[in-house]
This record gives sequence, C-alpha cells and structure tokens, in this order.
Amino acid sequence: MPIPLVNSIASWFLKKRFHQIELFLKYPNEVQNELLFQLLSTAKDTEIGKRYDFNSISNYSTFSERIPISSYEDCKDMIERSRRGENNIFWPNPIKWFAKSSGTTNAKSKFIPVSSESLEDCHYAASKDLLCMYLNNNENSQLFTGKGLRLGGSKELYKENGTVFGDLSAILIDNMPFWAEFSSTPSNKVSLMSDWETKMQAIVDETRNENVTSLAGVPSWMLVLLNTILDSTGKDNLFDIWPNLEVYFHGGVSFVPYVDQYKAILPKSDFKYYEIYNASEGFFAIQDQNNSSELLLMLDYGIFYEFIPMTTYGTPSQKVIPLSDVEIGVNYAVIITTNAGLWRYKIGDTIRFTSINPYRIKVSGRTKHHINAFGEELIIENAEDALREVCHSTQSEIVEYTAAPIFMNGKSKGSHEWLIEFKTPPKDLNTFNELLDSKLKSLNSDYEAKRLNNMTLNMPTVHVAREQLFYDWLKQHDKLGGQHKIPRLSNSREYLDELLMLNTRS
Repeated sequence: MPIPLVNSIASWFLKKRFHQIELFLKYPNEVQNELLFQLLSTAKDTEIGKRYDFNSISNYSTFSERIPISSYEDCKDMIERSRRGENNIFWPNPIKWFAKSSGTTNAKSKFIPVSSESLEDCHYAASKDLLCMYLNNNENSQLFTGKGLRLGGSKELYKENGTVFGDLSAILIDNMPFWAEFSSTPSNKVSLMSDWETKMQAIVDETRNENVTSLAGVPSWMLVLLNTILDSTGKDNLFDIWPNLEVYFHGGVSFVPYVDQYKAILPKSDFKYYEIYNASEGFFAIQDQNNSSELLLMLDYGIFYEFIPMTTYGTPSQKVIPLSDVEIGVNYAVIITTNAGLWRYKIGDTIRFTSINPYRIKVSGRTKHHINAFGEELIIENAEDALREVCHSTQSEIVEYTAAPIFMNGKSKGSHEWLIEFKTPPKDLNTFNELLDSKLKSLNSDYEAKRLNNMTLNMPTVHVAREQLFYDWLKQHDKLGGQHKIPRLSNSREYLDELLMLNTRS
C-alpha cells in the first residue's frame, strides 16, 4: 500500500478517534460512571452478577459497599472453572484466552482472563491509539515506510479444555489480523518461539536486513536483543543497521535505569521514546505527548478505575476512592473492574497522578515491591531516580539490581542491602554508596528520618554482582524473555539471599 494512502487512512482514523478521546477528556468521571453501569448490566445474569445482585446497583456507593476488593487468590477458583470450559461465571461471553502472567517470582503462575471484548476494545484499541497519538505529534513520521520490530513473550500458546493460555503478547500476536504481520518483524513463527536463546538468534537473523522504523518491547529484554544485534553486525549504533528507525514504544518495567544505555546505541537527538502502561489485566495508559514522562489514563477501554491511597493500603482503615476523588502526588494502589470479568481487582501496581485535567499518571512501583521494614516506605520510583542520578555522578552504568532489608538483630540496627550488576562500575564503591544514601534521603523524607543519626537505619551496604548474575537467576527459574522482571525491592530477603548465593558461584 502506498505510504501517502496509509498516512491518509491513519489521519482519518485519528480524527475519528480523537473525537472519542475528547469526550473522556472533557467528561472523564461521567464516562467512567457510564462504563461501570454498562459492565454491571452486561454481567448481571452471570454467577457473580446474581451473587451480588448487579441488577439492583444504581450508584457507585452501592457498588463499592456490596462488591469486595479482590486479589487473584480470591478469584482463582472461578478462573480455574472458567479455564476448564465453564461459562457465565464472571463474564457472560465465553472466555477463550487466559494470559499467563510472568511475575517476578518462582511462585505458581496466574491466569488472567482475556475476553473477546478486552482483546478488541482494550488491547487492540490501545495499539491503534498509540500509533494515532504518535502520528498526530509527528506529522513527518515515516513509520509506515518500514516495519516495527516487536519483542514479545517467549511462551507458546497451550490449548487446554477448549481454552488457550500463554503469554499475553503471544495471545495478541496469535489473534492479530493476517495483514498486521506484513508491517511487523520478526514473523509470527519466530515471535512465538518458546526458547529465549534460540529465539534471540532467530530474531537477529530475520531483522538485521529489514527496514525497521520502530521498536516495541520491554526495555530490559529489548536492550539484550539490540546489543546482540550490534555485536553480530559489528556496528557501533543502531542507525548504522536501520537508518530510518525513529521511535521506541516501551513498557513493562521502568525505563529510568536504561535511558543512558539506549541513548548510547541510539545517538540521534530527535529519536523518540513513547511509554505505555499495560499488563495481562488490561491496557491502562499511553504517553500522548513527545518528550513526556507522563501517561494519559485511557478511560474508555472497558476498565473502571478505583484507587487506594498507599498510606492506608492493607490496614483496617483502608480507603477506596473513585477517579473523581484522586489527588495529585499521592501514591495509589490501582483497583480495576474490567470487560473480561475482573471485579474490583487489585493489579498490584502503584501510580501517582501528575495531572487531573486531564488525568495523567506515572507508574511508581508495585504494592509488594517496596521496602518498609522500618517505616521508611522506600518505593521503586525513589530507588530508580536515585540510582540514575548517582550513576551520572559516578560515570557508572547499571544492568540490574535488587535490594532488601537487613533486619535488626539484638542491639544491632537495621539497614538496606543492595546487589547491583554494573555494565560500567564506579571507580569507588564507597562513594557510590554514600551518594546513593544521600540521594534517597533527599527523595524520601521517611527514609531520611529513619537514617537521621543512624537512629533506626545504618548506612546501606552495596554488593557488586558478577556479570550475567540476574540473567542466570531468571534462566534458573525458566523466566528468560517476555515481561519477566527482576524483583527490585522486597520487604523480605527471599530473592536477595538466593541471588547472593548464586553470586558466589563462578
């Protein structure tokens, strides 16, 4: 298809879609409220709809009082019944697909329901919106002159009892229209390979001679792939391989630790980075402006949002609020009700609102991935902002890291213990440690208070991880590729002790 025609079609779709986006930008709370009652009406005759009498719920207050907040463990039995082929349990239309979540641990996997509605009206709609927003902001884009290099999960789809489960990206790729493959690389066959290391080489072989104009994937794994491609071609930067490359669409983990490494291999000042916020449970937010670190919360994808301030999360005084009650700067746990039958479901992420007109957010971490052993409330956002600044100051680069508490023992005080794999280590680890401690104090007043005069917390300890340590740990747990993540902060020593043990092995 000629490029001008493609751009014309995209422009038409953009104008049509922008009218809908303007609607939820102008009337966000009304759109969310209407969506909630559409979901309740759709599911009123399901097993869960009858249990909580969805038909008689006429306002948000009744909805929030009647239906409990749920975790995966609360829904697991219903989801397992649905996986075995039972219908009309939590959603009226049959659920054919279940996204096997990657997670960060070696615990048993979660199987998140993916309905035909969530596939079309959420995940695929978001992909179109992402392109529309990018093209609207970059009118001279030549995105459609080449192909998008997508890096999905490394799990195949497994059929079971008439339903299918696998990595979300595999489900999305498997259900894309046939023509979509022509604008993407690698081929579906390679994209769905299960062995990560075999797949890596296959992607290198298939993509190095393509005209790649965009990249899409999780930053940590994409960086591994791109460095492998550079090594295999002997080139210094990616523009020597793909001169028309113009944008990287990324999500899954924070981009902060990887920014400088990407700029080193993508050294054009006008190269664009666009962040997305999606998960197995849904597609939530999209960067809608060039050179922005904020994401626009998408309010018409069949997802109704609620939030719990992290100051009350998990306590007897836990408070759940709708979108209309959120405040800028507060750290919230995200609760969703979706068009795949998740009802008031805790997804485990935390976000902060940077704007409420429109509703823009930053992802700040995970409800379980923080350190609060001593009341210091250290979240991933603090850790990554501090590490980035300290790396700048010490001219070092980080590959991966994790941190956990050293618990008080007798009269000895507690502290934090860090294990960091460097690409470029600092010249003086003690200086790095002191700067990290100082930066964390400036970013987090609770941490600063606990560190005051070593009152509760002693100076943190930093260990240098051997090369490939985190890669080896993930491989050991069969978690290479896809959206598998290193648990960066933890309130327990489970991961850190295992990694420290592995670190001593050659």
